[in-house]
Amino acid sequence: MEDLSAVYNDLIMEHSMFSENKKDLEKADYCQMGHNPNCGDEIKLEVKLDGDRIEDLAFSGHGCAISQASTSIMIDTIKGKTIEEANEIIATFISMIKREITDQEELEKLEEAIAFKNISNMPARVKCALLAWHTMEDIIQQKESAT
Repeated sequence: MEDLSAVYNDLIMEHSMFSENKKDLEKADYCQMGHNPNCGDEIKLEVKLDGDRIEDLAFSGHGCAISQASTSIMIDTIKGKTIEEANEIIATFISMIKREITDQEELEKLEEAIAFKNISNMPARVKCALLAWHTMEDIIQQKESAT
């Protein structure tokens, strides 16, 4: 078992305590609540689109350092990307957490989100790390079923 300090590294702690992405978004196109009943994490994810491009994202809510940091880092990672690119990044992140993808080159597209690579060593924290990513998947599915 890896020691906790490796998981709660500086990047994760910084994003969980001082996220610039934790705010309300004016004129969001989509708003989705995400909830993790295991530990009480709750987020509201707001997304503004410009055609098929993710123009802006923001979140509010409360939860553990992992869920808050993962949400903030996801926002930094997919902001400015197309829906298709975001879908690919989300799938890669989820596969990394499930240990289905371990190829370092493949994981590079995750940018800072690679900080959560070892979270799979802590099963109780996996749902915390995945909360925002699944919530964004829900938003993308809403968008795709509306078109």
